[in-house]
This record gives sequence, structure tokens and C-alpha cells, in this order.
Amino acid sequence: MAEVVDISIDRQQSVSVEFDDGVRVAFALTELRRACPCAACRGAIEQGREPYTGRNASPTIVDASLVGAWGLSVRWDDGHDTGI
Repeated sequence: MAEVVDISIDRQQSVSVEFDDGVRVAFALTELRRACPCAACRGAIEQGREPYTGRNASPTIVDASLVGAWGLSVRWDDGHDTGI
């Protein structure tokens, strides 16, 4: 199983994860924000609404930090801060 060796964050565009086998995967911020599994976000999506409530057209990351060996805690510009 490949191990994560680097995580790069472009606060306006994407989160990229690089593995020790050379594979690099980038996730668009809109994709990550929509994938939030919390009850509020899931409820919004089930009702046909977008979970992102920020002032910008697209979500941006205000702050991020590593949690444990593989988690990423993200604070979005709409105040949402459920980890990944």
C-alpha cells in the first residue's frame, strides 16, 4: 500500500496528495467541499442545495492542518471546519 509523502494546498484551487510510488492526485476544492459527510451538508445536498454558503463563487481554504497520520483539518471560507 502506498504511503502519503506530501500534501500541497492551493487555497483557491485544489488539494494535491503525493504518494511514495510517484502517484499524485489533485482534488478540486469544489469537489472536496461538496463531499463533506456531515449531517448539515448531506441534508443540503439531499434537498438539492449546495452545502457551500460562502460569499465567493467557489470555496476557498482559510486554514488547514494535519490530523494524525492521514487526516486533514480544513477551515473553509464559509466557516465550515469538518475534517477530511
